[in-house]
Formats: sequence, structure tokens, C-alpha cells
Amino acid sequence: MVTRARLKSFLTGLALYTMAAALVGYFGVNAYTGRYGLNAQQELDQEIIALTSELARLKKERAESEQRVSLLRSDHIDPDMLDERARFQLDYVNPHDLVRMNTPN
Repeated sequence: MVTRARLKSFLTGLALYTMAAALVGYFGVNAYTGRYGLNAQQELDQEIIALTSELARLKKERAESEQRVSLLRSDHIDPDMLDERARFQLDYVNPHDLVRMNTPN
């Protein structure tokens, strides 16, 4: 009887330690590979870098567009810009211009 009680207490302790180790292992694996784990954090950092560079590119493109639009405002019209837009929209070419024709591939 004494040996059976000792065996039971030993197996109970072993089962508790095994369950605790499994629980710690589960949370450890999720901390590394989970949705908010270390791998996900690295991927988020890479995405932040890519989006930051895209934002800088788009800001530069917007500034260039705003500068071109400001040249076409009615209070201050740039003659060269007006001439360029009129020629583009009307498909007009000055006889003194050099025209290069591109053939589609």
C-alpha cells in the first residue's frame, strides 16, 4: 500500500510538471511564431520600411504635380506650360519642331 501511494504521488507530480512544461512550450512557440510574435514583428518592420519609402516617393510625385498645376493657375500662367498642354490636347505640331514617331511593338 505504501508503494502504491508513493507511485501515485510521483506520477501526479510528473503529470503536473509535464503539463506545465507543455504549457510553457506552447506559449514559447506562439511568442516566436504567432500573429504578434518575433517573426511577425520582423515582417511588420520590413513592411514599415517599404511603405515609408513608397510614402516618400508619393510625396515627391505630389509636390511635382502641385508645382505643374501651379504653373497653370489663371493668376499666373507659364507660357511654355500653356503651349505644351495646348499642343498635347490638340495634337498640334509647330513646323519648326522636331517630331519623333514611336511605333508600338
